[in-house]
Amino acid sequence: MSDVPDLEISLPARPENVAIVRHVMGGVGDALGVDPAVLADVRLAISEACANVVVHAYPGDEEGLLDVEVSTAPGCLEISVRDQGRGMAPRADSPGLGVGLPLIASLAETLELTNGPQGGTEVRMTFAYEDPHRAGRSLRLAPPEELA
Repeated sequence: MSDVPDLEISLPARPENVAIVRHVMGGVGDALGVDPAVLADVRLAISEACANVVVHAYPGDEEGLLDVEVSTAPGCLEISVRDQGRGMAPRADSPGLGVGLPLIASLAETLELTNGPQGGTEVRMTFAYEDPHRAGRSLRLAPPEELA
């Protein structure tokens, strides 16, 4: 994957913006020709990651951003969802991880969670899909006379 993402979105961490990110991701998947079943998994996983930012990243009335980056390579999507909030930490009022992270882990090929040095959390997930532009095709180089 490139060091420069193919898509970057930064929105206020509000509930209504989870739907916007999910909708945008649907458009990206459609443009890439991602199988509908895989795209449904991608959209559900990104919704869960974004909802975690909205619910957990910024305590009380604190406002903050929901940052999403999408990088593509043939047959692979890499998605990062980040916040600049308080980071992931055990909470006395929580019985465990909840449903979101285990669900994301079951849907994605890979899942990485990191806390930033100044706070914040990054959820990085990858999804494999069959690239319809490459499926069943082989590369054939035409002789120069055919190109003229």
